[in-house]
Formats: sequence, structure tokens, C-alpha cells
Amino acid sequence: MTGARGRLTLLVTSPRVAPGLLTRDAWTALGSAAVVHAVALDEPLVEAVTESGIPVLPLDPDTPVPYAARLLVAAAAAAEVVWLGSADGDPGLTDAIASEVSRLPEPPEVEVVVGSWDVPGARLLDVVAVMDRLRSPGGCPWDAEQTHESLLPYLHEEAGEYEDAVRSGDRRQMAEELGDVLLQVAFHARVAQEHGTAPFDIDDVAGHLVDKLVRRHPHVFADADASTPGEVEEQWARIKAQEKAAAADRSGPSAARP
Repeated sequence: MTGARGRLTLLVTSPRVAPGLLTRDAWTALGSAAVVHAVALDEPLVEAVTESGIPVLPLDPDTPVPYAARLLVAAAAAAEVVWLGSADGDPGLTDAIASEVSRLPEPPEVEVVVGSWDVPGARLLDVVAVMDRLRSPGGCPWDAEQTHESLLPYLHEEAGEYEDAVRSGDRRQMAEELGDVLLQVAFHARVAQEHGTAPFDIDDVAGHLVDKLVRRHPHVFADADASTPGEVEEQWARIKAQEKAAAADRSGPSAARP
């Protein structure tokens, strides 16, 4: 490879964001590229780009250094090449490209364009995905046999350990133990998803929580007035009692929830 020519754009995105939701800079880079490469054509981002009318060509992976070299050769030959980052983040690729660039007298220009960022709470999607993998066929046999009843001792245990962490003041321990509590929520929701007659999933759990928080904070989400913590507590208790009474009226006393 001789002469300073070509540009390699590494388009990196978050796998936790819908693949078509790319930044303006990302779509500009894709639109001006002579060639767009990716490892495989069945990844969601590649499918979204292809559906937009931009062809994507596979570039079969090899060891990191030859892989990086092939991308730089393609950039030098085609002037504008965009690489669609894989969902796994292409571990080792950027280091390999940097190594290749450093040994070339006049390498193609290399640029990183961020196509999307994680939103707050995005790692919760990873929790759901990992829990689903553990519970699904081919996953963990211990996780697969658990029930709501068998998991209850762990729920109590993890709540107690988080309480101990709070009392200790150890912030790192608090974060870890709170993650264990979150695991119990995700686990129970995944088990509930498989119920034969009355299934619910993690989105149902989150939806009920959001609805409840909005209903019981009318001073924030509506036009109620509660300006002190005491007034908020009183309002919360009143709304909760109204909800329980309404549930009892609909389906009888057994339907009322705490």
C-alpha cells in the first residue's frame, strides 16, 4: 500500500438501541461510502442499513491483525470504506488497526464515528438477555428447574445482604448486593413468563411499577398539591386505600392487593 489515500470509518453503535436509530454523522458516513463492510449480514445493524438501500458486503473475520490489514487495504483501494461494528464490539480490532497504521508509511485515514449511545438503564436489557439465556434450553440446568417457591429463600437472603451493605456504608458492596436483588426480580419475571395460563414478563412488571408511581404521585404527574414529605405520605396512603377498595369491588375481597 503506497500513497496517502482512502479513509476507513469505524462505525460503532450500541447493541441496546434500535439498529436504525443512528446519528446524522453515521448516516452521512454511510451515504458517502464507496463500500460498506461487516462481518456478517444477519446482524440487526447490517439489516437496517441494507433495508435503507445501502448495500453491505461481508468481510470474513480472521485473526485480528490480518483482519485489520484487509480493512486498510480495502480503504486504500475504495477511497471511502465504512466498517459496521459488530454487536460484540469487535474486541481487539481497533488495537490491531492502530498497529497496522503505525507500520505503514502513508496509511489511509482512520476515523471512529459513534452511531448511537446507550441510554440510562440500557444495561437492564443485558440483564433480561442473560436471564433468558440461562433459563432457555441449552442454558443452565439449575436455573431451568427453579420455581417461584424455590427462589423465595434467595429473595429474602439477598434483601438482607443488601441491608447489611447499606448499614456498613460500603458503596461498592451496596452496588453488588443491589444487583443480586435485581437478579431475583429478573429471575421471577422470567419464570412467570413460562406460566401456562397466566404468564407475565419483565415488561409487565415494569409497566405495573410505572403506572403505580405515576398514580401515586399526582403532585408530580397531575395537578394535586403535596409540598411536604408528610403530605406525600398521606396522599400515597389515601390513593393506595382507594386502589385496594376498587380492586375489592371489581373481584371480591381476595383481589385486593397490599
